[in-house]
Amino acid sequence: MTLDQAAQEAITAGSGLARLDAGMLLLHALGRDPHERAWLLAHGTDELPAPALQAFQSLCAQRRDGVPMAYLVGSTEFYGLPLSITPQVLDPRDDTETLVDWALSLIPPDAALEVVDLGTGSGAIALALQHERPAAQVWAVDQSPEALAVAQRNAETLKLRVRWLQGDWLLSVPVGQRFDLIVSNPPYIAASDPHMPGLRHEPRQALVSGVDGLDDIRRLVDQAPGHLKPGGWLLLEHGHDQSAAVQDLLRQTGFDAVQSRPDLAGIARCTGGHWPGVK
Repeated sequence: MTLDQAAQEAITAGSGLARLDAGMLLLHALGRDPHERAWLLAHGTDELPAPALQAFQSLCAQRRDGVPMAYLVGSTEFYGLPLSITPQVLDPRDDTETLVDWALSLIPPDAALEVVDLGTGSGAIALALQHERPAAQVWAVDQSPEALAVAQRNAETLKLRVRWLQGDWLLSVPVGQRFDLIVSNPPYIAASDPHMPGLRHEPRQALVSGVDGLDDIRRLVDQAPGHLKPGGWLLLEHGHDQSAAVQDLLRQTGFDAVQSRPDLAGIARCTGGHWPGVK
């Protein structure tokens, strides 16, 4: 079987795969960079070795079962940075770049502001901020030591310096440490959400947050004032229908300038507020 034939079979067999997915998986099975599409076009008539065909068919079966592409090829790109990804961390979404854009707008290019990313996972947000604002002092927290190991490997590969902490949200931060900016893409899916079966391959603890999906956001809003400098900001990613609830939580806690930002589809995906004083 040639490479072209194997790819075409993957696209047409059963429920089928997207052409781009099939090409990336085929390249990965051959031990090549999953983005070498030009190479694949040039070698489409090459015979596919039996071990590579077996690996490719296994990868295709997993992809049809909903396993994220990043887990299958072991990497993804976020904010222009290549990241290693494992099933111990969430596959970063493009919409999370909305949160990064907002955070960067609050960090002057040459300012040594102190910033913390809570629930960092693969380190995607923290590393993007540190890369774009090298003068900033970026911290990152995750409860999972396995996730932190992935994030630290990404930092080493990218040669970016971030201070990593393992623990429970801001409870892991040294007493008295305050930040100019706190950002987080926390769990925000309700336990009974009908979309959960489609996310079964990703770590549940990074997705689900109580009956209404807001348990962790409530904790973050409650803890943030004790770790924000006067004039600091708290920015949170959340679900497509949670912006009003998150705005209410921020205002009730004493934040001002509360506002939301839309994702790539125009849906209010991030909400934040300015902390006017010390709690």
